[in-house]
Amino acid sequence: MPNAVTLVPAASPNVALQHFESQLAFETDCWDTHEAMRSPDPGFVLLDVRSPGLFEKHHVPGAINLPHGKIIASGMDSYPRDTLFVTYCAGPHCNAAARAAAKLSGLGFAVKIMAGGVTGWISEGFSLASGIAV
Repeated sequence: MPNAVTLVPAASPNVALQHFESQLAFETDCWDTHEAMRSPDPGFVLLDVRSPGLFEKHHVPGAINLPHGKIIASGMDSYPRDTLFVTYCAGPHCNAAARAAAKLSGLGFAVKIMAGGVTGWISEGFSLASGIAV
């Protein structure tokens, strides 16, 4: 008997493979970000795109605060065009990371979203920093 899950058939394995592999080009997870940030050169710039007040309250260690509304061409001139950015916001209920990713992509930068944001970071058991990062 069909239910809400089985009513629409799943994609074929080949189509599913393409779909899920393509997602990895657009996002990363908190665990992989945490592991990469332990390195002196993680290979990306981690952007907390929430408000300065929320950033000061708590943020992922090593992140730079750049609210999505402040991402403009002139403000990004100090970054080489081959810079990879990873954006995050509060969590799955927030779309600021996607807004920032869209703006960065529009400016010609490579970007991924850290899925889960602060909520995911905490769920993984990772510590947050507080205060203004230098």
